[in-house]
Amino acid sequence: MMPPEIQSRSLRPYIAASISSNSFTSSSFPSTSPYPPNQNPNRNSHILSPSTTSSRSRFSASSFAHNTRIALALAPCAAFLLDLGGAPVVATLTLGLMIAYILDSLNFKPGAFFGVWASLIAAQVAFFFSSSLILTFNSIPLGLLAALLCAQTNFLIGAWASLQFKWVQLENPTIVLSLERLLFACVPFTASSIFTWATTAAVGMQHAAYYLMIFNCVFYWMFAIPRTSSFKAKQEAKYHGGEVPDDNFILTPLEGCFHTLNLLFFPLVFHVASHYSVIFSSAASVCDLLLLFFIPFLFQLYASTRGALWWVTKNANQLHSIRVVNGAVALIVVVVCLEVRVVFHSFGRYIQVPSPLNYLLVTVTMLGGAAGAGASALGMISDAFSSVAFTALAVTVSSAGAIVVGFPLLFLPLPAVAGFYFACFVTKKSLPSYFAFVVLGSLMVTWFVLHNFWDLNIWLAGMPLKSFCKLIVANVILAMAVPGLALLPPKLHFLAEIGLISHAMLLCHIENRFFNYPGLYFYGMEEDVMYPSYMVILTTFVGLALVRRLSVDHRIGPKAVWILTCLYSSKLSMLFISSKPVVWVSAVLLLAVTPPLLLYKEKSQTGSKMKPWQGYVHAGVVALSVWFFRETIFEALQWWNGRAPSDGLLFGFCIALTGLACVPIVALHFSHVLAAKRCLVLVVATGLLFILLQPPIPVAWTYRSDIIRAARQSSDDISIYGFMASKPTWPSWLLIVAILLTLAAVTSIIPIKYVVELRTFYSFAIGIALGVYISAEYFLQAAVLHALIVVTMVCTSVFVVFTHFPSASSTKLLPWVFALLVALFPVTYLLEGQVRIKSILGDEVADLAEEDRKLTTLLAVEGARTSLLGLYAAIFMLIALEVKFELASLMREKALERGGIRHSQSSQSSSSNIAPRMRFMQQRRASTVPTFTIKRMAAEGAWMPAVGNVATIMCFAICLILNVNLTGGSNQAIFFLAPILLLLNQDSDFVAGFGDKQRYFPVTVAISAHLVLTSLYSIWEDIWHGNTGWGIEIGGPDWFFAVKNLAVLILTFPSHILFNRFVWSCTRQMNSSALITLPLNLPSIIISDIMKIRILGCLGIIYTIAQTLVSRQQYISGMKYI
Repeated sequence: MMPPEIQSRSLRPYIAASISSNSFTSSSFPSTSPYPPNQNPNRNSHILSPSTTSSRSRFSASSFAHNTRIALALAPCAAFLLDLGGAPVVATLTLGLMIAYILDSLNFKPGAFFGVWASLIAAQVAFFFSSSLILTFNSIPLGLLAALLCAQTNFLIGAWASLQFKWVQLENPTIVLSLERLLFACVPFTASSIFTWATTAAVGMQHAAYYLMIFNCVFYWMFAIPRTSSFKAKQEAKYHGGEVPDDNFILTPLEGCFHTLNLLFFPLVFHVASHYSVIFSSAASVCDLLLLFFIPFLFQLYASTRGALWWVTKNANQLHSIRVVNGAVALIVVVVCLEVRVVFHSFGRYIQVPSPLNYLLVTVTMLGGAAGAGASALGMISDAFSSVAFTALAVTVSSAGAIVVGFPLLFLPLPAVAGFYFACFVTKKSLPSYFAFVVLGSLMVTWFVLHNFWDLNIWLAGMPLKSFCKLIVANVILAMAVPGLALLPPKLHFLAEIGLISHAMLLCHIENRFFNYPGLYFYGMEEDVMYPSYMVILTTFVGLALVRRLSVDHRIGPKAVWILTCLYSSKLSMLFISSKPVVWVSAVLLLAVTPPLLLYKEKSQTGSKMKPWQGYVHAGVVALSVWFFRETIFEALQWWNGRAPSDGLLFGFCIALTGLACVPIVALHFSHVLAAKRCLVLVVATGLLFILLQPPIPVAWTYRSDIIRAARQSSDDISIYGFMASKPTWPSWLLIVAILLTLAAVTSIIPIKYVVELRTFYSFAIGIALGVYISAEYFLQAAVLHALIVVTMVCTSVFVVFTHFPSASSTKLLPWVFALLVALFPVTYLLEGQVRIKSILGDEVADLAEEDRKLTTLLAVEGARTSLLGLYAAIFMLIALEVKFELASLMREKALERGGIRHSQSSQSSSSNIAPRMRFMQQRRASTVPTFTIKRMAAEGAWMPAVGNVATIMCFAICLILNVNLTGGSNQAIFFLAPILLLLNQDSDFVAGFGDKQRYFPVTVAISAHLVLTSLYSIWEDIWHGNTGWGIEIGGPDWFFAVKNLAVLILTFPSHILFNRFVWSCTRQMNSSALITLPLNLPSIIISDIMKIRILGCLGIIYTIAQTLVSRQQYISGMKYI
């Protein structure tokens, strides 16, 4: 029967003709729709009054309602194409999407739209060049066809992305409707092909047509069932009698026809094309052809009960006739083909009846069972005659099936009675009849297992076959009993929950034994038969679908849904981790993590329904479950690293996993508790620090199980890598402490903002921890430096902390702290290695080994000094950043203070309207802010700009020295180092007239000056020949080299001088002097022998063009203002 949404009014007898169309509600016809209330695709449909029928298809801008459906089809296709394209496609797409995201964040929506499309086009071009489809298929036509399929998939992804832009909907409504129709029309073809391609690439080509048939059926159900458009206007009233107009559907009859043709013929044609040489070689091959057509045909007839054939006719009687007649023919063909292809081919050993009687009985059993199931599904068992016929059919089928498997004739009434009770349950809905059928059916299953498998002396899945038979029989009995238990009254639903949970646990145990243990032992012969992965996936998703269906029908409660979801989901873990107990520890972990998501699902929408003590209990249970999960984590890390992980790494993963597992608790139930969020951040950060630093864990803190102990006692590491000198790792604890203290202070867990004494203790603790860590990690052999480095880090910590949170006396002491820090820099640098160098120079060279030792010491001293330069560069950079931030904050407060004075009168008049709670918060905030005001800053903090400038210049100078020491003076380094000068502050004592408008002047001047000076040095280095003196002779090659390069270097000066003057003044240049100097840069690019001079010439051209464009923009802006 067709859904009422697509029936004509004349075919709905429950609607009276005399009743007004506006008087209907959805409750007028609850029993006629084949959809459940929450699955009706047109449940939001509305009746149109006669006056509004002309606007039924009016466009309405809204979000695309079918994103989930499209994502299920296109997201795996995109992942497969990225895997085919490799790193070039991933890099291109990532870069393009980052640019599009930046444009979108800047509210440049058209730019983001075209950025997405440009990214997809660039990724497709990269895909064509990086993938070798022609070589993969070894055929030019197939390679080109595959390339076109990939391009079509990419285009559909772009069309889907276009529907997410609201401005496209508003400006181009017809295009949006066309894109939606295009997606629903083309995605089934493309997705089924890509899915089949990926599946055959993984498991082979033998059954590719059947894979295509399955994917075709899935996507036909998702897209060919009639759906209403997301962008058609919905009226407030229902449609006429529940009917949706045809023009409100996404697809037209043409697309429905093409989808049907694709469903019926594409798998068959694909099979013929790929197996054309053997399609008529045997009866099984002919049956393959028939199955590939008639199985989709049967699926099409079933889908017609949901409106799939709406484009053929809307007459319910005609559709019913089509389903019955064509379904009967298709059912006969499918049953006969399955007998030949599956039953007699794979299960012939269990058929105990001789030929030709076996063909007759098997046909009666299968065809009768299929006919009964089809009649029940179509609702044809509705009167006394059909009930009697179904009962006779059930008795015949069960008796014939029992004879086929060799059931004793003496007990033949047993299956006949079982069939009778099953028919009584179907026709009369009698629960006692069903449980009688379960008892009798259980006896038959038990007999079959005992008769065929009990006496075999075989070990299967790590256990005797008899034990395995017991598990199978118990599982089958539970599976048969659960449907009857689910139909019991609501008070007895706990029986169904117990049965489902027991069945799920047995299934997990059986599949775990099958998947993680060797398959078969028989008389000393071992066969490694693995349980296929797709069976694990199939049973998992079937179980989850069954749980969801029972939950929707209110057959099981939320606790059972929670337990069953965790049990079925835990089976997927054995696909990725080879540990034998992984299923059970995963189930325990999921049971601990998912209560906020599943158990409190309805309550979490309105706030925190979980009480604080419940949150603590859940967090403790999560931590305990992660501890049980530790061996699985250990085995996963061992597989990933190729060797046993350290205790610190294992401990870090456990802590990080505990923090991540507690995220649902905090996010859904305690999102208003700031302390919970801060503690969660600290826990996750602690785990990440343990993972990165891997500190040594005391033996008392560790629990080494047998698996971990056996992995640690392996001698493979020594035999492969030999004995390696271990570096002390205890300093990593100090770094962890310092970082955690910093996070605790940032998140206000440690209230250093309000307690000066705690602030002092905190700064000293951070400085000492970092100083000892740096000394022990990088300067272990230079003991004399340890005290100086610790004092340096303490001074740095005190300066940064008290600059950010000043106290009453800190403004007077901080300049002296910075002066001490600057003084420690040369002392530490000169003292490093001085004692060792003196000892080396004082001793005479004894032998070659002593000379090598002294050379090693000199290299160590040089490396230590380079490390000291890097340390002080980082310190001065941190100080400069802190000072810059504080000055910017103070200037902002000063601007707000002036604005507050200016509008004090208006604010006083409106202050009476502020809520008392807001006034209390303002008073509390004002009382807790430090007393370092703008006036005190002017009086006592005037040193801050000078300190920031000194720190910036010293950081820049040290970085230049490091560039010379580490890279030999790289030409490109200045472009990365010059932006450090952006940290310079406005200071009249530093440079008169330097302000915010001139902030880019130091950067450009530094780049130009550095390149000029290094160019002069390069010329001098090339013409100076060491002790022999100058190599310049009039007319000689060195003289010509020097004159030529000096001349072209001087020619670059005008452009750089004009641009730097422009950056300083920020005023438009009225004359065209900048453009006149542009040709002077060309000789330096063309004829110079030094790369730095060429860079200067290129910069001169860029500077000239930039100056001209900026001046023109200033002129245009000024004219617009005028």
